[in-house]
Amino acid sequence: MVTCNNPIVSRLLVIEDELPMRTALKDCLECEGYRVLTASDGESGLERALTEKPDLILLDIMMPRLDGFAVCAELRRLENPVPILMLPAKGQVEDRVHGLDVGADDYLVKPFSTEELLARVRALLRRQRKAGPAPAILTLGDTRIDLARQTAIRGRKPLHLTAKEFAMLRLLAEAQGQPVSRERFLDIVWGYTAFPTTRTVDNHIVGLRSKLEKDPERPRWIQTVHGVGYRLELGKK
Repeated sequence: MVTCNNPIVSRLLVIEDELPMRTALKDCLECEGYRVLTASDGESGLERALTEKPDLILLDIMMPRLDGFAVCAELRRLENPVPILMLPAKGQVEDRVHGLDVGADDYLVKPFSTEELLARVRALLRRQRKAGPAPAILTLGDTRIDLARQTAIRGRKPLHLTAKEFAMLRLLAEAQGQPVSRERFLDIVWGYTAFPTTRTVDNHIVGLRSKLEKDPERPRWIQTVHGVGYRLELGKK
């Protein structure tokens, strides 16, 4: 049972085509004090996102007219930095990776608990207040990485990075120098059911360092935070 709290100024946009779910989300969020806007399809949701400028979007994927991936991709194409929490009805790893690639900030697979939904909303709003959006271009020494186009160049030579490596770099960049836990990498990039061990993250970090670091044994850019995970050091020259 949700207990109503004092009003909060954040404005949220729920884009969801199923009326029962849209109503439940609206009631739950309003009871927490948020101001809630709604849209019943992707096209009208995109229009409301551009005109109303919400602080956060809760976005379904399978919708008429425009699906959630298309809505997210168009917002990012227009350089709209609004945080986006995708709410898919299924949790395939490919959908998570694709969602991150088109610019989603987080995923929460249906069905979910009210408590987890509200925790994700609070976390995204805190992140938005704490720092600006992640840079579209990462420059790590002589390596230039375009996170939007998923291209990388080291010196004058193309550098091959996998979809998962781009997704990991995006998470690190979004954290703005704060550590990203191994569990969050697994949850967002892989999904626990596909890769149940945090050693998977460590192995991929080793691979990234071998491509990005001049001395992978003494990394300059991808730093280990012992007992937590990894962080991206963007301040070094």
